Amino acid sequence: MVVCIAEKPSVAKDIARILGATASHDGYMEGNGYQVTWTFGHLCELKMPEDYTPMWKAWSLSVLPMIPPRFGIRLKEDQGVKKQFATIERLMQAADEIINCGDAGQEGELIQRWVMQKAQAKCPVKRLWISSMTDEAIREGFQNLRSQDEYQTLYMAGLSRAVGDWLLGINATRLYTIKYGQNRQVLSIGRVQTPTLALIVNRQKEIDNFKPEPYWVLATVYRDTIFTATKGKFTSKEEGEQAFSLIKDKPFTITDVQKKNGKETPPSLYDLTSLQVDCNRKFGYSAEMTLNLIQQLYEQKLTTYPRVDTTFLSDDVYAKCPQIMNGLFQTRFAGIAPYAELVKPLGGKPLLKSKKVFDSSKVTDHHAIIPTGIPPQGLPDMQRNVYDLIARRFITVFYPDCKYAQTTVLGCVGEGTPEAVEFKVTGRTILDPGWRVVMKKAESSENSERSEPSENSEYSESPELSAPEERTLPVFAKGESGPHEPTLSEKWTTPPPYYTEATLLRAMETAGKLVDDEELRRAMKENGIGRPSTRAAIIETLFKRHYIKKEKKRLVATPTGMELIDLIREELLKSAELTGIWEKKLRDIEAKKYDAQVFIDELKQQVSEIVRQVISDPTNRRVTIVEEAPKKKNAKGEKTASAATNGAATEEKPKKQRTTKKKEAPSQTETILEGAPCPLCGQGHIIKGKTAYGCSRWKEGCNWRKPF
Repeated sequence: MVVCIAEKPSVAKDIARILGATASHDGYMEGNGYQVTWTFGHLCELKMPEDYTPMWKAWSLSVLPMIPPRFGIRLKEDQGVKKQFATIERLMQAADEIINCGDAGQEGELIQRWVMQKAQAKCPVKRLWISSMTDEAIREGFQNLRSQDEYQTLYMAGLSRAVGDWLLGINATRLYTIKYGQNRQVLSIGRVQTPTLALIVNRQKEIDNFKPEPYWVLATVYRDTIFTATKGKFTSKEEGEQAFSLIKDKPFTITDVQKKNGKETPPSLYDLTSLQVDCNRKFGYSAEMTLNLIQQLYEQKLTTYPRVDTTFLSDDVYAKCPQIMNGLFQTRFAGIAPYAELVKPLGGKPLLKSKKVFDSSKVTDHHAIIPTGIPPQGLPDMQRNVYDLIARRFITVFYPDCKYAQTTVLGCVGEGTPEAVEFKVTGRTILDPGWRVVMKKAESSENSERSEPSENSEYSESPELSAPEERTLPVFAKGESGPHEPTLSEKWTTPPPYYTEATLLRAMETAGKLVDDEELRRAMKENGIGRPSTRAAIIETLFKRHYIKKEKKRLVATPTGMELIDLIREELLKSAELTGIWEKKLRDIEAKKYDAQVFIDELKQQVSEIVRQVISDPTNRRVTIVEEAPKKKNAKGEKTASAATNGAATEEKPKKQRTTKKKEAPSQTETILEGAPCPLCGQGHIIKGKTAYGCSRWKEGCNWRKPF
């Protein structure tokens, strides 16, 4: 008998249907020589300190650092988990072959490997590796099963990540809690979590310490066109006034007119981070909300695998693109075909095949996020918004470049004299919008659907999609001259902006470096902090720990978050750049370029050194005590953030932490309610208005409402 194990029941049922395993049993499906069973995300986890020795149960500085001689795994303390594992264990021990149908990524590999190890499976194991959940993709995957050995380094990278997070997270959390939290306030430290908090805190300090300084800008109006001095800004008013006096009452002369044609290539396809960034900017969705929505679209077979960090497609996908286009052509929402007019110009001829889109050398496990071609039916508004971004971006890459003409006009007052002041103005005219037609129609349809402004209206498009300002200039001739009206404007320098979830995701991707260039951003991804699939959980953890809060779309550090970063003197714990180097090593382990044991040994030494430094700190520094909101239970079947996934310690608090407290104020993470089923009617979903959450079926009479 062949046993197939999937990561959740819904995926297992799809696989069972395709394989012909139609007989339903408790915890598995059977038929046609197959038994198809499932996990509920993580069934196993790394053992906690007390599982190794009773001495490690108490939170004490004397037992630190805790470094097990050999790491082990255990079942999660949950009766449902134990019951399902018993079924899996029985099936695996009697199996002739096992097919690992887990999520095709590092975490998915780790989840199923741990289950197979715990079940002591002895038979050969094959791997199902697919990028979408369509019936066609599943059948094709089963026809091309791979050996589990091909994914050994993927597993070793996931295991190294989990062990590293345990070593640093649990040791550092206990260390700082006892030393600086008075054993009352748990100070959660994580390999990725703490450097991310440091990014927010450091930016906030820049803003708090910023002192605005005045500067003056010299400009002039000639033929109803504003020209700006090329010298730039003046740091003193006297200097600006002196320049102003030199050009006043003197004629303005056009010295040069330059015209050149340019083009803009279509934006890249989406990886998970860029999709989360655009959803935050455009709709105000949190990173976790976007991840949940794209995961739902993936499980509904509408989009491809979401947890990716590439914006390229492998060359073999090109042959499937016409079929995907046909599916988009047939897509209808409320009787309207939003993509038909966009797909039609691409029909009747081969689709463009650009190296900026199709490059197998830039694709490892999975390609960029694209539609599968299956027309969606009855999507809720939030899922539809995410799907629409992905669909339009896919169509966009097959459109021609946007072509424009750019005119640069230079002028001068006092030409040929030592006191000459040069001015400049630039204009742009769109000659052929090309791919921007796709985005323009998206904006117009969005505006027509929006009946009233919402808080989300302040979110803007991503920079690469914002339409170039079309500014048509009058016709100027070199040598022409005439009167003008100069102005000297006082302005003030401004502090750097607060992080939003969108800009924080970008900063995590580039280890804190501000990078606007797309090519450079791609090159720096290998040294980013966290993985695309875990960054949303990291941000949510910071909210839950009361280290940050949200003010409109700003991410603001709380006093506890600020104090924690100030307490940490070990750069290893809070440096985004150093954490990015760790992340690079983990990727190198996956690529067979770095040894996993060397990585763990280095980390053991670093943790031991951190413990030594903190214990020997003679100061009496402390963190302000902030009570934590009650924890919410996770729904069964969901992946929960753990030490294996987000680099944060997952231990229970010391008993001294317990306090009796009346009703807490809602935490920042309650915005996650958005998109959930309406608790009153059960048919609509929760949407966000100006002053309260409400039901999407309010027009149909549902009056559920929850003020902010």
